[in-house]
Amino acid sequence: MKTNTSLKIALLILFISLQIFNATAQSNHVKIEPVNFYNVTVTDAFWKPKMDKVATTTLSACIYQTEEKTARIRNFEKVARKKGEKHEGVFYDDSDVFKALEAMAYAIKTSHDKNLEAKADEWIDKIAAAQLEDGYLNTYYTLTGLDKRWTDMSMHEDYNAGHMIEAAVAYYDATGKRKFLDVVIKWANYFDSLFGPGKRDWVTGHQELELALVKLFRVTNDKKYLNLADWLLSERGKQLAKGYTWTDWKDTLYTQDQVPVKEQKDITGHAVRAMYLYTGAADVAAHTGDQDYVTAMRRVWEDVVYRNMYITGGIGSAGSNEGFTNDYDLPNEQAYCETCASVGMVFWNQRMNSLTGDAEYIDVLERSLYNGALDGLSLSGDRFFYGNPLASSGKNARKEWFGTACCPSNIARLIASLGNYIYGYTNGKIYVNLFVGSNTTFKVPNGDMQFTMATNYPWEGSMKCTLNMKKKINLPIAFRIPGWANGLAAPGNLYHFENASVTSKPILLVNGKEVAYAIENGYAIVAQKWKNNDVVEYQLPMTINKIKARDELLQDNGRVALQRGPIVYCIEGADNNGKAWNIIAPRQINFTAENFSILDEKVVSLVANLPVIQINDDGLSAQTVLQKVRAIPYYTWCNRGSNAMQVWIPTTLKNEKMNY
Repeated sequence: MKTNTSLKIALLILFISLQIFNATAQSNHVKIEPVNFYNVTVTDAFWKPKMDKVATTTLSACIYQTEEKTARIRNFEKVARKKGEKHEGVFYDDSDVFKALEAMAYAIKTSHDKNLEAKADEWIDKIAAAQLEDGYLNTYYTLTGLDKRWTDMSMHEDYNAGHMIEAAVAYYDATGKRKFLDVVIKWANYFDSLFGPGKRDWVTGHQELELALVKLFRVTNDKKYLNLADWLLSERGKQLAKGYTWTDWKDTLYTQDQVPVKEQKDITGHAVRAMYLYTGAADVAAHTGDQDYVTAMRRVWEDVVYRNMYITGGIGSAGSNEGFTNDYDLPNEQAYCETCASVGMVFWNQRMNSLTGDAEYIDVLERSLYNGALDGLSLSGDRFFYGNPLASSGKNARKEWFGTACCPSNIARLIASLGNYIYGYTNGKIYVNLFVGSNTTFKVPNGDMQFTMATNYPWEGSMKCTLNMKKKINLPIAFRIPGWANGLAAPGNLYHFENASVTSKPILLVNGKEVAYAIENGYAIVAQKWKNNDVVEYQLPMTINKIKARDELLQDNGRVALQRGPIVYCIEGADNNGKAWNIIAPRQINFTAENFSILDEKVVSLVANLPVIQINDDGLSAQTVLQKVRAIPYYTWCNRGSNAMQVWIPTTLKNEKMNY
């Protein structure tokens, strides 16, 4: 009995030690250390219901599809039985199990759902039973022929394993249970025994393992995994010199493999692979301080944001390669904008903010989060978009599932882990990056400060932050100044506000009195000695802005988009007599805000009396009449059935396609 008690105490001390390490592991190479989700409680009126829905409805859909409708879990069971059964599905299906498990881990931590934890443990047991003695774990090759493993870089063996590592780290963070973590450590050690300097060369076909290995390094403090991630990055762009090539494709641009990562300047190829690659490079740079990675990341980031990003924060315009084409090629109705790519934009931009301390990266993160990514999940929580176009003639519909099912579990894990993106802390300075009702405790040199934020963002621009502590604490608090609150539609000049003059600036009040603040890297900073129950209020101007695109975006010429706060709007037929392509938005007419409900979602809509083209009874002629037109948040469209939609509205009759 005493032995068991001693063992439990020792394990508890180990767990706490690892948690402390995990919270401080990013070294002095980062400017802002994100506060981990397990230290943040989200109470927000906008996001908490969505997180609850993910923890129940969305994950129930993922579990049902993974266990019953498809063979994803069944493949692990087949491996464990060792009866020579056939693999079912696609070679990358294992990854969907792992992404769902990662989302389950975050949801377990925030919802404390014991049934969900039991289901996760059940899956983990099946995954562990499918691991081979040498550490290899992949149901496709184990069931179809182990002689073919590691012969084809395009077959996602490493991609699957990367998601497995991410899930195991998240589950360990959430529960303290080691079984899954030990599985992925065994796999990573096996992979390291095969690949690396002086061993076999390898390029990850679908980038993901790089960033996952850094997460494994952070939780284990074994530098071998960081070095392996760095080596995998260094392998890219050397195919001809090393004499190997892809089995499945010859286009090295598709996989960002044409030149070494540190020499890359342009965004190319598959959008999700690119996001995971650059996230991994930023993660490595955070620990090594390698400025060549940082410089390359900035070059590529500018190419994405300045020339290849939709106003929704979506990226990857083409379905043919699920990615990028030429600069300024951003069609609306044909936009691909995969949900996973917007999720990747959140990951990458958080890392860039952490590395540089610059708030403009969170501006892009916020745009992708509230628009391009959130659009991928229905308001009901059980329907999904794979692609997210910016215009529709009524042919688009949300789906229960997909053959390639990366997007449902990806958006689920993002929303479930929202706490990761709200706060930062470095060297005695608190950062508020996202405005989400929540609370956390900062461990600062002079004690602990409990920080509670209340807000009705994104519909209102006021945040009230209450500070609680046992003794006075002197430190600065930095609130992000969103670009949209400072007259900037987006970094660079791809988009700009028509009414670009800034009439009101963010306001900071301490205990009801307005205070001056310093501005640094896009943050409003107030520094003083804080006492218990101090209240800081931060107020942002919620202006309705009309957005113009630069002339090179041909599809947006003569059109405007609408934005209020971080939310991009669209016109949907469901609110406008079934039509969205017959509406004109003259530049001189302004919209006003109006509360509205879309199913159970309470939103702020935008309304105006606008010219609408109507076909006369003869069917041969048309007339223009004034009609009250309503614009709704882009993320809410297509929740009331398939119907027409437009984000970019023509400003004159000649700019309309007339297909109404």
